[in-house]
Amino acid sequence: MLKIKQLREATGAGIIDCKNALKQSGDNVEKAIEILRKQGIAKSAKRGERDASEGIIKVAVSEQNNEGYIAEINSETDFVARNAEFQKFSEQIIELIKNSCQSDKPSNLDELFAMVMGNNKIVKENIDNLSGVIGEKLNISKFNVLKGSTVADYLHLGGKIGVLVALDKENEKDLAVNIAMQIAASDPKYINSEDVSNEEIEKEKRIYKEQLLKQGKPENIIDKILQGKINKYFEEVCLVKQEYIKDDKKKVENILGNIKVTGFIRYSLA
Repeated sequence: MLKIKQLREATGAGIIDCKNALKQSGDNVEKAIEILRKQGIAKSAKRGERDASEGIIKVAVSEQNNEGYIAEINSETDFVARNAEFQKFSEQIIELIKNSCQSDKPSNLDELFAMVMGNNKIVKENIDNLSGVIGEKLNISKFNVLKGSTVADYLHLGGKIGVLVALDKENEKDLAVNIAMQIAASDPKYINSEDVSNEEIEKEKRIYKEQLLKQGKPENIIDKILQGKINKYFEEVCLVKQEYIKDDKKKVENILGNIKVTGFIRYSLA
């Protein structure tokens, strides 16, 4: 039943269709998603599996706007995620990452858990203590640091979605914030179409081709339709090819002009 639930959440397909797809795929969820897409039943799967954990995402940017920080702090319930003590602790964690000296900046979770906080206790000990007070298991599941000429952060849905984005030009904070909002709303997988692997493109072509054949499209026009489908796919998963959320007559690449996005990070609990 868990795999059926995962499949339904990922595709929007009905229970019977999910059961049949899992049976055909040998109980492999990823293969089942592909089967449902070929049948035209599933939504286009541009996103990875969603994290079902509750909690909050915190972001921060350095005073020079050239380095950004993001962390996901988890609780078992949304009620606790809104708890004042949990919120305070989460803010302390992102500030700890931000304010640590470059040589002391954590590079993995183990290093973060071993860092000393303002009360002279390590992060892990503070998590365990707060967990005991609140009565729920708490955790820091991931964090990241992003550098660039200009870095901006953005939070959406009260900390359910958090974004960092880096541009290759200094003093472009307003533009960077707008691009971060775009990423929060549109959830791209890549910056540009050149970042999409040939393997992924061929996989999408196979799926679209089977859909077109099932629709009875003649072989001699399928290749032309396929290129259009792939271009549409790029518009969905590639940031610069997306419609700009503040002006749908423009693409993100039109808004950027000669400025390039050098990286982005998007965390989601939504």
